[in-house]
Amino acid sequence: VQLVESGGGLVQAGGSLRLSCAASGSTFTISRMGWYRQAPGKQRELVATITSGGGSTNYADSVKGRFTISKDNAKNTMYLQMNSLKPEDTAVYYCTARTPLYTYWGQGTQVTVSS
Repeated sequence: VQLVESGGGLVQAGGSLRLSCAASGSTFTISRMGWYRQAPGKQRELVATITSGGGSTNYADSVKGRFTISKDNAKNTMYLQMNSLKPEDTAVYYCTARTPLYTYWGQGTQVTVSS
């Protein structure tokens, strides 16, 4: 499984961004996908996850009500819509895909929120 993120960038506080994660390869083995983030000097943390069918989602408390995770299975692409962004959302955002044998990670995309 290969994962490629896109959509990061610089935005002002209160603004919005949409991240995309395109999956390729043995995508039929994926059971769950998600987004993690890592800010400078901090540990990597879970942002949101979604089951392969898109029927179940999970969010970190810090992003509930502001971020929405979704999937387009026809395009093998996962999204993270981020609204009402805050400076503390600044981080490198990573896409993940869980299979029975391994969890795959993308290369990451930088999100910077200015105050």
